[in-house]
Amino acid sequence: MTAMKLYLDVCVLSRPFDDQTIMRNHLEANAASIILDAVRNGRYGMAVSPVHDAELAALDDLVERTHLQTVLLLWGTRGALDAHVAHERAEELCRHGLGVADAAHIACAEQAADIFLSCDDRLLRQCARTGVTVEYMNPVEFCIKENLR
Repeated sequence: MTAMKLYLDVCVLSRPFDDQTIMRNHLEANAASIILDAVRNGRYGMAVSPVHDAELAALDDLVERTHLQTVLLLWGTRGALDAHVAHERAEELCRHGLGVADAAHIACAEQAADIFLSCDDRLLRQCARTGVTVEYMNPVEFCIKENLR
């Protein structure tokens, strides 16, 4: 049986580097850590796309950038993506109001993953409105749904 493949957008991966005195950030950082532990243990796969690479390359914080690049290198999987299909889909999503990076992440996730995880409430609402074909949710919601501890 193939492990369910997750696509974590960069806001999920970066959540541990956000202000942990904010309760939401703290909860989502814990959820991200639990999810990454489950990926490391083989319970889930983690899809990685060129969009991750571009977004991480733009991070100013060298420690955060290096850590996240290492996480993706060690535990992520780069599947075969049809770049033309992803580009066309991202353009369609942009026409529906998504930002370029968000649209590109979704377009890749639709090809490479079973579930797209994001901490961005606005993006998750846009997913509902635009008919995204991959399941999507917040990492805390995912941990609850999957009974992760």
